[in-house]
Parts: sequence; structure tokens; C-alpha cells
Amino acid sequence: MLKQEDKGMNSSRQYMVTLVTLLICFTTIISGQNTVNIIPLPAEIMNRTGSLKIENSCYLFSNYPELNVGFQIFQEQLQSTTNIKCTSTQDEAMANIIITKADELHPGQYQLDITQQKIRIRAKDAQGVFYATQTLMQICPPSIYGSINTKESKLKLPCLWINDYPRFEYRGMHLDVCRHFFSADFIKKYIDFIAMHKMNYFHWHLTEDQGWRIEIKKYPKLTQVGSSRKETLIGSYNDLPHKYDNKEYKGFYTQDEIKDIVEYAAKRFVTIIPEIEMPGHALAAIASYPELSCQSKPVDVATTWGVFEDVFCPKESTFEFLENVLTEVMDLFPGEYIHIGGDECPKERWKSCSNCKALMLNQGLKTEEELQSYFIHRIEKFINKRGKKIIGWDEILEGGLAPNATVMSWRGTKGGIEAAKEHHNVVMTPGSHCYFDHYQSLSLDEPIAIGGFTSVMKVYDFEPIPSELKGEERKYIIGAQGNVWTEYILNEAHVEYMALPRMSALSEVVWSPESARNKEDFKKRLSEHLLRLKSRNVNFATHIFDPEIKTRPTENGHLEISLIASKPNDVIRYAIDHEPTDSDQKYEKPVIMSSSGRFYCRSTGEVKGTLLSINFEKSNSFGKNITLKDQPSEKYPGSEGPNTLVDGLRGGKRFNGLNWLGFGGKDLEAVVDLGKIQQVGDVAVGSINNVGAWIHAPKKLIIYLSKDGVDYNLASDKKAELDENNLIHSNPINTEARFIKVILENQGVIPEGNPGAGNKAWLFVDEILIR
Repeated sequence: MLKQEDKGMNSSRQYMVTLVTLLICFTTIISGQNTVNIIPLPAEIMNRTGSLKIENSCYLFSNYPELNVGFQIFQEQLQSTTNIKCTSTQDEAMANIIITKADELHPGQYQLDITQQKIRIRAKDAQGVFYATQTLMQICPPSIYGSINTKESKLKLPCLWINDYPRFEYRGMHLDVCRHFFSADFIKKYIDFIAMHKMNYFHWHLTEDQGWRIEIKKYPKLTQVGSSRKETLIGSYNDLPHKYDNKEYKGFYTQDEIKDIVEYAAKRFVTIIPEIEMPGHALAAIASYPELSCQSKPVDVATTWGVFEDVFCPKESTFEFLENVLTEVMDLFPGEYIHIGGDECPKERWKSCSNCKALMLNQGLKTEEELQSYFIHRIEKFINKRGKKIIGWDEILEGGLAPNATVMSWRGTKGGIEAAKEHHNVVMTPGSHCYFDHYQSLSLDEPIAIGGFTSVMKVYDFEPIPSELKGEERKYIIGAQGNVWTEYILNEAHVEYMALPRMSALSEVVWSPESARNKEDFKKRLSEHLLRLKSRNVNFATHIFDPEIKTRPTENGHLEISLIASKPNDVIRYAIDHEPTDSDQKYEKPVIMSSSGRFYCRSTGEVKGTLLSINFEKSNSFGKNITLKDQPSEKYPGSEGPNTLVDGLRGGKRFNGLNWLGFGGKDLEAVVDLGKIQQVGDVAVGSINNVGAWIHAPKKLIIYLSKDGVDYNLASDKKAELDENNLIHSNPINTEARFIKVILENQGVIPEGNPGAGNKAWLFVDEILIR
């Protein structure tokens, strides 16, 4: 990681004289005001007046062949997408692009100087030159990325000077090709996305319960059997009973394909980290070779998602298998890291396994967590002997961390903090900010996802170094990574939709100085950046252009809706109870809803936003004071805490939304103050039943009434039954009261035969309606 004081500005006297001379030549120099839309934002940029024009041809001068490798991709791109020919010359005076070696700069750092006469690139290495060309491409028109409609014969580039370098050494993206498989050509396209954002690691998730995707010549059954599953789950895992498509699903990469992809990535300065999951998530391997498990019984490649009890058995034959597999893997991937998984490994099979018991006794291991630690330590020693290092998910901390391991902290930041304090390198990839398989919008148009909610701006807000780390501990956070798990991502266009532009936001988090990050400036630059992606026919998401919806109750009990455009000139159209068209009203001032209904809105412009809506249900509890006996879980606090239950807004079937409060193992007990004594007809409470996600409808709805908030009388005690609108109704009440106490009894412990049996059930509530 580059320190703040090491900015690579210690240039030679000759270069500084040249630079000063150039600066004097310009009447206006803008510093700190960005006029080009580059993502990630460069560390330092000075904009100048004037421009450089290139017509029909350009000439490269360089006396450093080792640096020219970094220029090659730009040269190929220029010649394939424009009518400009780029050739080398030994005549420096003739050249309009000059590459110079600058040993005083850091690896990967570059300086880009565009004057009215020439482009000068200074770098220590070819990687720095490559990053300079990625910036240069973003200064060019978007069509340079591959538009089939226009081939430029002229380029007009603004004059500027850039000094740029990465904040973190690890800047990664992940892709799961096991739940769903993607072609070798698409993997190259994904690597292009990584490279254009100056990210440098591709974490390739190659083995899983649902499929083994890498050819291993010593074990042909891994692809003959393990790469194919007989069918695949349809819809959400949470929807019961499960349904399947009855279609075989298969695919794997040959070693020749992998070698080609590795070479392709290397030319773009992207290092591929292969992941071979162990000891859990191994069902595809066990289906191929059942003797690898504790029970040695035949199993099928998984056809649904989740965690499975059959895992690798830590016996000698298993370690021999894994070492042989890893030997072939390490021969294919020249990078220093091998990812060995280590996450979500059930221990049930180990607890009843004679081999495991004997090994634990022999090694003096007291728990199955220590047995997993032994497993990881042994694999690490083997990998270290080959001159490589392991990375694992944060579960590898359990039972003791392997000496040289790097930790990927995915279950929040706690594991990363613990590892950094133990002086282990850490890649931060918490599910809260870096899981790009989560929903990215509350739009009704969103395709099904695994859950969660991670918007583009939430990614942009992520800070990889936790405040809990101090001094030297901070240096062990080497970077961050975005993860794309593909349980619900069926095709390549959908991968693009989920990854972009969240990848763009993360790239700025890991590359640009923390102090330089600015949300509004990022949004402005992203608008043009998406035109580059559009030029490549990328199916990016447009949620960044969605308006922000704010609501509040008015004094007379109506709902006021305010819309905040994502850009100053956006036009937002809205309608009530139908989707807005171009003939519907433009939003100009807050909208008042005086009765129940669904409000729809959408931003329009060059890139149309997605359809957004809110469902307003008016009742006597709307906007009133509410108190809770127990607060909801920190994971599901609602948009306004307890007030979420009286904001008039219903939650959808997707409990990732902001209109739900979640209570893990607890009842809901709330008191609503109506402000005055009035007639209460009945009470309804919104809830949801989604047993696949451990969310169970409540057992009972109990209502107490009071006129003074002290003495309460039972008004209704009824078994909870959800209607078609996900409402639970009390018995008819028809009594005067001011204070209404609402109790929803949690289901308690999840009963046998259900997902999560034996664990505490979740209770979700979105609204209390008093009429």
C-alpha cells in the first residue's frame, strides 16, 4: 500500500523544468476541479486549456521494450475501434506518444502528461504504462470501447497532467462459475471490466457443491461426473416446496482454455486466483469420488443451493487427492495465491467418523474446529512448499489461523479485524457492501436475487480499513473485493447487470485516495462512464439514475412524497395506481396522497431509470407515536426504526426492503398513541411467512386497549392468520381508546422438517393499521 507521503513526485530535475515550462505556457490551470470523467478518480489531476489533436495516425516513441508491453492493449484497441493507425518510430520528434521509464515511481504508478503537441507517459514498469493507457482510453470518446456505429478518424484530447497510483495493492473481483457456468469468452470480457477499472485480481470460484468446473487430468471423473447436475432449482430457495427444471446443467473449462484465459489476463495485468473449495462445499467432487467423504456413499451433484453435510474427510487418501489436484492447479495459475475456501463446513459427518476421531486423538485435537484448522494448516504447508500462499474465507480463523494465510473477511469486518491484529494480511469483502448478488434497488422490476440490499452508493460508501485498527495494524488490510455469487444469475447479461456499475464504485474505493471520494462528483463521472459500457453493449444496471423517495406525514394526516433527482436536469414522471408514461405528470413539487394507493415514479433521460413504487395504506395509526418493548435486530431495523410500523408504507414480499422490522427469536410488543381517545374498530398487522428464510408467521395477535396508557384491558386474543395482503386481523373491537398495545407472538423455535430447524424463528413486521 502506498503511503500518503510517497506520491512519486520526486521527478528528475530535467522533467520538472519541462513541466514548469509547460505550465507557464498555459494561461489557465485548473487544479482540484475535474473536467474529465475518469473512474477510478486519479490521485492528482491538473486540467489545462487547449487540446491535442490526433488525425489518421499516431506514432509511439520508446526506448524501453519492457514498458511497451503495457501499451500493447491500447494500441490494439485504437486500431480495432478507430481509423487511426498507431505505429512505433525511432524519431522522437515525429512521435506524438512518448513512453519514459521513471525508476523513482512506485510499481503501478504512472504520470500522464497531455500537451497540445504530445502525450507523455512516465512509469516505473509496464503495469504503470497499462494504467496510463486505461486513463487515456477514458479521455477518448466512448466509441473507442467498441461502438459498431462510428469509427473515429480524429481524436481531440484535453490537455492535462495526471499523477496516479493505487491506494491498495489488492483490488479484486470474484465470479462464481459453479452455480451457473459462463463461457471462456465471457470470462475474458469480465477480465476486461476488471482491467478498465484498474483492478488487478480476478478470484475465479471453480469448485462447489453444484459443479466442478476445472479439468484435472489425473481425476477425469471430476468433469465427467462433477461438472454436471441433473436439474436446477427454479425460483427462490425460500419458496417451498422447491421446484426444479428437470434439465441437465453442465460445463467446465479445459486446461487449454484456462491457459489461454490466464495469458489474456496477464496482458491486462490481472492476476487470477483460482478457488478450490475445501473442506466443505465439496459435493461435486464427492459425487465424482465418493471415497473422499466420511461415509464413502454415492451422492449426487447438488441441484439446489445451501450448505451440505457431506464434506471432505481428512484422511490420507483425501489429502493425496487434494495435493494432486492442487499441483495441476498451481501449474496452470502462475499467481502467488491459491484460494482454498474454508467457509461453511458442517462438522456433523466428522463427529461420527472413526477416521476423524482417530486423527483427532493422534494429533491431540479437542474440537472439530481444531480439526478444520489442522486441515487448513496441512494444505497450507503443501502450497507454501510450491512457493505459493493461501487465501481463505474468514472461517479459517476458527481453531487457529494458518501461519502464512491471507483472510477474506466476508461475514462482516470482525474476522478481518481479528486477522489484522494477528498481523495477517486481509482482503475485506463484507456481505454488507461487497456482495453484488444482493438486490441493488427496491424497484418492482428487479430480477430475483439472494436477498440483502447493496446499492451502488452503498458500495461507494465502503471504507475497507475499520476504525478499530490503529497504527501498524492498518497496513494488514491490503484491499477489498466484490463478489458475484450466481445462484440466481442464470446468464452472462445478468452477471453484467449485477456487477456493473457496482464494480465501478468499488474500483474508486480501492484505487483513489479516501479524501478524494465525492458522491456527487462520482455520479457525474459515472454518467459518461456508462456510455463507455454502452459502447461495448454491456447490460449495466441504471439504478444510479433512480430518484430518491422521501415521505412524511402532514399535519392533517396525509402522506407527502418528495422526489430527489439523481442529476439536476433529470425529468421524473409519476402516477398513482398505474405505471407512469411520457404523458403523465412531471414531478415539480411534493405530491400529497390523501387516501390509500400505490405511487409510481421513474426518471427519464438518455438513460431511463427503473420503475419505483411505494404502497401507502392510510389508517388512524399513520404518523402517530409508537414505542417498542424490544428493538428489532440490527440487521433489519427498518427505515425509521419503530416509526417504520406507522409510516403508512407496506413492505413487499422481498424482506430486503427498508419497510420491514425483523425480530430474531423475539415477540413484537408495541404501544401506539393515537393522540386522543377515539373509536377503534379493529387492528391489523402486516407480516410475512417465508420458512425457507427462517421467517415464520406469528402464532398469535393480542390487542390491549387503554385510555390513559396505564390501565390496559384485553380487547382481542386471536390465532394469527395471514390474509392475501399479508395482514393479520384482530377480532372486531369497536371500543374507544387512545393507547393500543399490540403483541405478536414469535413462532419460537423452528420446528423439525423446516429449514433451520432447532434455531430461533424470525418474525417480520411492516405496519400496524388501526381503523
